[in-house]
Amino acid sequence: MNPGKLQQLKLAPAERQKASSPAFHLYTGAAVITLTVLFFAWPRESDKTRLMASHSQKTEGVSEKIRASDQKSESSTSAAATTPSSAHTASTETGVVLTASGYIITRERIELSPRYSAVVKWVGVRKGDLVEKDQVLVTLEDADQKAQVMQAEGRWKAACAASELAEIQYRRAKKLRDDKVETQEFEDTTRLRRDQAQGEALAAEGALAFARAQLDYTVIRSPIQAVVLEKLADAGEMVTPQSFGGTRGPSTALVALGDLSDLQVEVDLNESDLPKVFHGQQCEIVPEAYPDLRYRGSVVEISPEAKRDKGTLQIKVRVENPDTKLTPELMAKVDFLPKK
Repeated sequence: MNPGKLQQLKLAPAERQKASSPAFHLYTGAAVITLTVLFFAWPRESDKTRLMASHSQKTEGVSEKIRASDQKSESSTSAAATTPSSAHTASTETGVVLTASGYIITRERIELSPRYSAVVKWVGVRKGDLVEKDQVLVTLEDADQKAQVMQAEGRWKAACAASELAEIQYRRAKKLRDDKVETQEFEDTTRLRRDQAQGEALAAEGALAFARAQLDYTVIRSPIQAVVLEKLADAGEMVTPQSFGGTRGPSTALVALGDLSDLQVEVDLNESDLPKVFHGQQCEIVPEAYPDLRYRGSVVEISPEAKRDKGTLQIKVRVENPDTKLTPELMAKVDFLPKK
């Protein structure tokens, strides 16, 4: 080979360094990047500690959320339990199978009405008054009734006199007949007159009793020991035992009475709650006005007929130890206790 041509093919040192410079830098950069990645990717003890701390914080955060959710759920349940218009099944820890709300009522409400149309003369009670049995509450105008009594007494006395005279005449006629002075027909006639006079006297006595009863009806008395729930008429007002329609007619009642020693709580239960209630079931009653007070009670009445439009059945719970703080028509909560 020609040595001159070989010499021409060789590169100068400067050109050889320039040609190899880009590849060198490329390989060097790739090596540096690889070493950097390996450095940060290699696991160390500090990284493990940091990861464990982060995991612990996330776990605690989830636990706090769960506890907050539970507290919110408990508060919602507690709020629902205090709602007076709803019935719900209480926790078994409290020993209550059902809680419902109702209204306090008197077992019997008595509205006293007149026996006939009359004008009120005097009203001696006000709403809320305590009254005794047979106490006079109202009096009606009685002038007509007193006059009728006087007339009846006059007729009765006249009839009694006629009856007595007829009896005397019959005795005489009988003696004459026994002595054979008068005929049998005469005796029979006087005897029938006597019977007729006695009948008229009895009728007059009945008319007198009726007139006296009408006079007695002008005095309205309390049939029981009770409280005046409502005064329905005033002095000078016309009252009547029956309604003639309209809102401006005469009153049909004078006063309304109720026995506050015999109170009940009237509750309307949903159909789904009926299996939890039975006759004689013990209860605890808490009036809404006095939430710190509790009264014993028992189920005394379960209505035999449901209300179709509401899907409820009426239950009545008797209050065993009522006092003056229990007012009719106020709301009360009833806790139905389990069977012992």
